[in-house]
Amino acid sequence: MTAIRTTMTRTAVTLALCTTTALTAVPVAQAQKESEPQTGFTLLQRLVIGAGRAKVATETPQAVTALEQENIDDKQAATVTDLLKDIPNVSVVGGANRALGQSFNIRGIGKGESASDEGRILVNVDGVPQFFEQYRMGGFFNDPELFERVEVLRGPASSTLYGSGALGGVVNFTTKDASDFLAEGERGSLKLKGSYDSNPNGYLTSAILALRLSDYAEVLLTGNYRTANAFTDGAGNEVQGSEFTTPNGLAKGTFYLDEAKERKVQLSYSHFNSDQDNQAYSQLQPTGFFGTVDRVVNNRQAQISYEDAATDNPWLDLKVTLSYNDITNKQTNASLGASSSIGQDSTYGYESYQLLAQNTFEWSGDSYENYLTVGGQLIRQNRTTGTATPLGHHPEGTDSQAGIFVQNEFIWNDRLTLIPGVRLDYQKLSSADSVSTLNGGATPGDKSDTAFSPKLAALYKFSDKFSVFGSYAHTARFPSIDEIYSNDYGAGVRPNYSLGLKKEKSNNYEMGFVVTTNNLVQEGDSFDFKTTAFYNKINDLIVRQRNMYPQYVNVGQAEIYGLEYEAGYESYNFFADAGLGLTVGNDLTNNTALTEVAPAEINIGAGYRLPNRGVTFGWEGRFVFAKTRVPTPTAATTDFAAEALRRASFNTHDLYVNWRPEQDSQFNGWEASFRVENVFDTKYRDFLSNDNGKGRTFKVTLAKQFGW
Repeated sequence: MTAIRTTMTRTAVTLALCTTTALTAVPVAQAQKESEPQTGFTLLQRLVIGAGRAKVATETPQAVTALEQENIDDKQAATVTDLLKDIPNVSVVGGANRALGQSFNIRGIGKGESASDEGRILVNVDGVPQFFEQYRMGGFFNDPELFERVEVLRGPASSTLYGSGALGGVVNFTTKDASDFLAEGERGSLKLKGSYDSNPNGYLTSAILALRLSDYAEVLLTGNYRTANAFTDGAGNEVQGSEFTTPNGLAKGTFYLDEAKERKVQLSYSHFNSDQDNQAYSQLQPTGFFGTVDRVVNNRQAQISYEDAATDNPWLDLKVTLSYNDITNKQTNASLGASSSIGQDSTYGYESYQLLAQNTFEWSGDSYENYLTVGGQLIRQNRTTGTATPLGHHPEGTDSQAGIFVQNEFIWNDRLTLIPGVRLDYQKLSSADSVSTLNGGATPGDKSDTAFSPKLAALYKFSDKFSVFGSYAHTARFPSIDEIYSNDYGAGVRPNYSLGLKKEKSNNYEMGFVVTTNNLVQEGDSFDFKTTAFYNKINDLIVRQRNMYPQYVNVGQAEIYGLEYEAGYESYNFFADAGLGLTVGNDLTNNTALTEVAPAEINIGAGYRLPNRGVTFGWEGRFVFAKTRVPTPTAATTDFAAEALRRASFNTHDLYVNWRPEQDSQFNGWEASFRVENVFDTKYRDFLSNDNGKGRTFKVTLAKQFGW
């Protein structure tokens, strides 16, 4: 028990320190004086909540990145593109600033233009899966202003805890809590915030109300309104259809059931909305051929959870969550006209229910600690298409899944960490009546399958300064409703489904090392370096054929391999960080390049802080290599010419100043941020974007928090 308490205390101290850090502007504790330098904490010493047992990234045998509240605020992010663009081997797909065109690519997996791309990366908000697939739309509809934390877990090893099919990885978003805004002894807090973005003349207004109703009850109410005109690129050209208006809101109540606040019930509801006329039909590329449409998008999420940390009982660390998510897109008055199948009035929807439960058992001895996590997950998702004429390319149906998982973490002598895990999933797909109608009444039938996802990861610390790690993970991705029941070609003539599709199977290998030092240049500083090499072999890859029967087929094998480097330096005043992502992808069946692999990119940032004045200023740079290795197009599998995938190299530079006064300052509660993005007004286009990026942009934010 003593060893357990020591571990918990160490973890709590690490959490308290790490959650005050930021990616490029990490203020030193406000009570710290220049005469008392203390160890700095880099990004790689950020606590990773979603890695099983909470631990810092330098002690995790997986490539992970965690962004905290100050990262999100300092970026003045309007979309998730602004948040994730500096993370190695992570890209946001689609329009550079389109709120409805956001999808994710991790390590060359994910393109956002078909259902398979959405399913290969798992995205969660407060543990609730986010999934939406529609022709020429993105799959993630939410606003950065609602989040206090973002975690990106790269690679398939995350499938054990989050579900089979995470071929690329997992992105976890965590919404704000009342406790984030209530100091000890306060009964209430109100934070008002306003932001302006010169390109595209965008505005944000936000209000956060946190109330401590009693010692056992807290409530958070937050709402924001964001609007932006169409932005211009570095050449001064307007990017069509990039304007948006998105009001958002979040309500959350936390109720503690004991004096120690280890048992709690939490209820939350969030709502994202976009309601605009004459929007670009295609959110993944310029308006062009597809014209415009009046569109209303809603993302509603509700959940209730129960947690029991039970620090006095090593056999109990329980969390149970019941959630509901409903994403709809209502489209009317398309300029293509009702004569086109995609031009008719329609309502596309995904309605999901989830029950998730897990418990962690702890035990230890004189030289070891052990954490065993056991859990189960039930998910039911209904896909709907409200159109006058059923659409073969957006079939309706139900996807039901059940999974059980076990992950053990064994730590010996604080040097060797072993993490074996296994997950078993079952899926059943059922088509709706409208699918049968499309094929003259023929019933395609149900499809069911199982997936087995084992993994083994290890990390060994040769010393406090040097560690090595490695892992193997296998996972499988089930075909989606869209891939099985799509019926565009041959409808009414013969069955045109893909019932014979096999699940995709991935075998991923990783290895790397970590270097961490203190007092490198001066007393109290720290330097961390982590490198990861990975190789991912994917069998039975699912692709969409163009104008052929059946629409979706397994094409054989693909391989993706690469390197990731992350480094960070922290001292009392100066800080710097850098990242490199390099990925290569091959279609082994056709002996050509994969279409989704972004070019190599280097991200560098450096800054200086004046802690006694609460001021931090710095620079960030992106250096993106040219994309010259593109696939050889084939009529069956490629929807665009290879030349369209080529990209020139580019670099962009951002400057920023952030001001957060000390608690004893007369300006306590005020915050201000100023940022200039793309300082040199560079004209560029990211590989996975069909639009040019934003030209020079000035951003300013002012916020004030009142407490009582």
